[in-house]
This record gives sequence, structure tokens and C-alpha cells, in this order.
Amino acid sequence: MLPPLPRIELRVAHDRTDDSRATGGFLNVRRVDLVAKTPDGRESAAFPYDIATRASLDAVVMAAHHVLAGKVHVFLRSANRPPLALRPIPPSHDAGLWELPAGLIDAGEGPREAAARELAEELGFEVAPEDLQELGPATFPAPGFIAEMHHFFHVAVDPRRRRTPSEDGSVLEKDALVVDVSLEEALEHCRSGLVPDAKTELALRRLAEMLR
Repeated sequence: MLPPLPRIELRVAHDRTDDSRATGGFLNVRRVDLVAKTPDGRESAAFPYDIATRASLDAVVMAAHHVLAGKVHVFLRSANRPPLALRPIPPSHDAGLWELPAGLIDAGEGPREAAARELAEELGFEVAPEDLQELGPATFPAPGFIAEMHHFFHVAVDPRRRRTPSEDGSVLEKDALVVDVSLEEALEHCRSGLVPDAKTELALRRLAEMLR
């Protein structure tokens, strides 16, 4: 069984929505009027469309795995996602999730380099970028409002070489829990809804399919 997620309560100290701009933050909004043109040359009337953007657009997702007592095991990490705590409609959520380690690709980094850095920050494994193997093609997790791509990797690790994660210094990453569970159990948690993170389930299913 997975241990209880850390309960981190979030409160809105100040809501800046009404006086905020669409740009200038971590996440920006590009507001455009689009015209759709059909293959036969017909054009629609202009219609408004909002697109979310950010400086580091793409992300990596990593499945670090090993074999224990004949079963494949993976490492999951607790994460705190403020948008879930601030959901304006039911069902409510306390913002805690179990996820595979993941993170944004910094400027000047390739996906493999970002994945290696994130593994050290989030799990405590030092691996060479070339040790990370692609786990299927990249995907667009929410193409209706952002062009972000997820790049998936897997890597075999030795649990005895895991160190304390360096973390990235952010409040939301501090003191996260890391658990070592069988791939079979992790997938069952996805099926039951205990692990509702889509990128995690996709990577776990791809890993199971690859290792089958």
C-alpha cells in the first residue's frame, strides 16, 4: 500500500486575478483572434482564442525501475498541485498526488539532460543522460490550451545508490515522499483512482508493455 500523502494545506493569501496581466508570470496567456481557412479557400469570421505559454514549455517524465524478488518496481514521488486545491467545482481535492518524477526542460537543455537532472532532484539517483531510454513518443497532454510536450524516459537503477533528493529549492518540492512500489501495484492504483495523474499512468502502462 502507498503511505498517506503529506497533507499540505493551501490558502489564497491574495488573489491578484482582477489586476493581473495576461503576461509576465510563470504561466502567460497569449490572446489572439484566429481565422480558420478551409482547403477550398473559405475563411471563417475571426474568433478569440487563448493559448497558455511559458518560458520552459516542454517537460520530461521518468520511470526509474528495478527488479525486487522477481517483480519490477518503480519509484513514485508525492507532489503538491495547487490548481487541484483551488478547483472551483466538485469534486474537491486536497492537491496531493502520487506521480512519477517529472519536470520542465530548462533553456539550453535537451530532454535527456533534463531527465537526468530531474532524477537527481526528485529521486536522488545520479544517472548519465545516455542511460535514459525513450519510453515511446512524446505526447501533448492538453493541446486545447497549451503546446506543451511530454517526453517519456525509463532507466534501470540500483536502489542502494539512491541518495537524498537535491530538490529544486521550491516550497512545493520540499520534503516530498518517495516510495518504491511494484509496477503491478502502481498500475492497480491507477485503475482504482488512487493515482489519477495521467502522465504517470501513461508512462507506467508503456513501461509494462515494453517489459512484457
